[in-house]
Amino acid sequence: MRIRVGHLYPDYLNIYADRGNIAVLAQRAAARGHELDVHPIGMHDDVPAGEIDLFYVGGGQDREQALVAHDLAGKADALRRAVDDGAAFLAVCGGYQLLGRFYRDVAGEEQPGIGLLPLHTIAEERRMIGDVLLDCEWAGRTLAGFENHAGRTILDEGAEPLGRVVAGFGNDGRSGDEGCRHGRAYGTYLHGPLLPRNPWFADRLLAEALEHAGGRPDFEPLPDELEHRAHAVSAERARTRGGRF
Repeated sequence: MRIRVGHLYPDYLNIYADRGNIAVLAQRAAARGHELDVHPIGMHDDVPAGEIDLFYVGGGQDREQALVAHDLAGKADALRRAVDDGAAFLAVCGGYQLLGRFYRDVAGEEQPGIGLLPLHTIAEERRMIGDVLLDCEWAGRTLAGFENHAGRTILDEGAEPLGRVVAGFGNDGRSGDEGCRHGRAYGTYLHGPLLPRNPWFADRLLAEALEHAGGRPDFEPLPDELEHRAHAVSAERARTRGGRF
């Protein structure tokens, strides 16, 4: 089947090799006989109603976030409707921050979010940088990656994090939460990119997108020896030298 991906602002929010997440999704879809059909959704572009199975937005610096924030806010209703109708959504770092209600930078400038995830973000002077390992109890799995952010993301009471921090900083360096998940929408600070070293999460996104497309997400396992080794190396790095104040 054809899995339709809407890649938001690929020309602006594209740092830290986050484009690699799309490459991983394409390869893993092809290995199961499916095609990933990627549509860039940029400034002033409409969100195709009912046509996207998986939305993706990567990370960017404050300047790039400011450039796209108001345009993204104009897409808020369409994006929320799409997720309510079963589309999946992955947002990384700067994109993650803009899925909340607002992002306030270190200068006090506030950018609107789309309110898809129950959170807000306020930047502080000191950045949180390093390897990070998460326990995703809801999935019985772990996620490993790299974080580099000044934003302190605060989840609303009762909101569900993507995972609990085993090593590293996470959303704010204090709560022990990292990321957020709400329905089929996932936000995280994990860069690197995220999906090459966490193949189970890539397959979860693909399965949810394929289900939205009308397919049957009964994937056979792939030979992921290299991916599992990459995860193990990243996890050990987080345990031994993960970010600390």
